Amino acid sequence: MAKVRVLPHPHLCPGGVSFETAAGESLCDALLANGVPLEHACEKVAACATCHVYVRQGGAGIAASDDIEEDQLDSAWGLQADSRLACCVRLGEGDLLIEIPRHSRNHAREHG
Repeated sequence: MAKVRVLPHPHLCPGGVSFETAAGESLCDALLANGVPLEHACEKVAACATCHVYVRQGGAGIAASDDIEEDQLDSAWGLQADSRLACCVRLGEGDLLIEIPRHSRNHAREHG
């Protein structure tokens, strides 16, 4: 089992959220299944950057990003060294601390 803790986000999860989920599940699917309405405009096929998250802790326990993910991350809002696309992250056995950026690349639904 993977333990995921999401830091508070003013619109998507104001109180933050913590949950356990099966290893091997995508982080995007796990967030959605646990009540975090993370954007995923491309339906989770790594063709956009709307599911951009920061992996604040636990990044060593997940596979590194590939070239496709890196190409999409180049256009993410607020790119940082620990940026990942939630649809590309497969959960392992370790714990993750996730922060959702305040804004997403999807300007039509950007939060202020």
